[in-house]
Amino acid sequence: MILSAIAVIFTFGLVIFLHEGGHFMVCRWIGVRVERFAFGFGPELIGFTRGDTRFSICAIPLGGFVKPAGEALEDSTGDPDEYFSRSPWERLAIVAAGPAMNYVLAFFMFFGVVFFRGMPQPSTHAVIGDLAPNFPAAQAGLLADDKIVELDGIAIDRWTDMASFIHANPGKSVQMAYIRDGKRQETQIVPREDSASGRGLIGIMPKMEYQDVGLIGAAKEGLHQCYYWTAYTVNTLKEKIVRREKPDLAGPVGIVQMVSRAAHSGLEDFIFLIGLISVAIGFFNVLPVPLLDGGHAALYLWEGISGKKLTIKLVGYANSLGLAFLMSLLLFATYNDILRIVDQKKAAGEAAVEAEKNADAAHPAPPPKTQ
Repeated sequence: MILSAIAVIFTFGLVIFLHEGGHFMVCRWIGVRVERFAFGFGPELIGFTRGDTRFSICAIPLGGFVKPAGEALEDSTGDPDEYFSRSPWERLAIVAAGPAMNYVLAFFMFFGVVFFRGMPQPSTHAVIGDLAPNFPAAQAGLLADDKIVELDGIAIDRWTDMASFIHANPGKSVQMAYIRDGKRQETQIVPREDSASGRGLIGIMPKMEYQDVGLIGAAKEGLHQCYYWTAYTVNTLKEKIVRREKPDLAGPVGIVQMVSRAAHSGLEDFIFLIGLISVAIGFFNVLPVPLLDGGHAALYLWEGISGKKLTIKLVGYANSLGLAFLMSLLLFATYNDILRIVDQKKAAGEAAVEAEKNADAAHPAPPPKTQ
């Protein structure tokens, strides 16, 4: 519990703090006065003032915020060091710095994992690396590092041979032999038919082996991961829109669950997840939604191209729309999180019942003694 809480605070704090730090650095570079730079939200616990800026550590350590002078049009006095006294292009640079810092953080997270651990490559041997919950392999009692050596009397060594056999036998009982801790064991397993492909699946992934790629290779992979997850998000959203399907969004509850699991599974998984979350926050903030950095950027682009000054009425109207959209999105994502938790508990209960049935079938109760 304590480890999970520390992991959540560290992840949210680091990702959002660096996002706001990007805004802060560009404000200072351009010459915009920053009235406050805070780590966390709520009442100030510790703080000091340096120059024109109040630096604070607040009670709720989940992020942070930057408050430039004259950040709201109605508060702007026209002083040259105020936010809205700068050109649209300078304001555009300030809002772009937040998502840019998220991608910088993500790059270093991905780079660090690959540089110090190596590039993960799936093993060619039929050794289980991980299992999907509530799939036949997990229900049959298989574990990570089990080596599959035989399927229905056919000797197995390579992962591709094992996968081909499983894929070709959906819904059929398969006698599986495997090695665990140097001892041969056997079990019956029925591959589940995948509705999309018709192939059999048992819910296992190959064990990963790590290859040293050096400094340049790790840097290339860090950039590739930033690009890959951004492109994956764009393509997934596009497919959901085209197919008119409900997006599978994770809200605060879902993200907290993921961070907690990653923190308990190992440092590499935790660091990699920080990179994923940083990419997600960076990408989300560039969307042209009012109140987000992308929404501000859209207004500043329009202002710069048209030559027309933004008005309090226009900005207020846009912010109201943005607030309504973001609150609806938050409620929808939280609803998804709750449904996901309910489904997981239901599936876990069904798996426990199925495992008990399998155990009873394998070890039937002895007949009653004749008195």
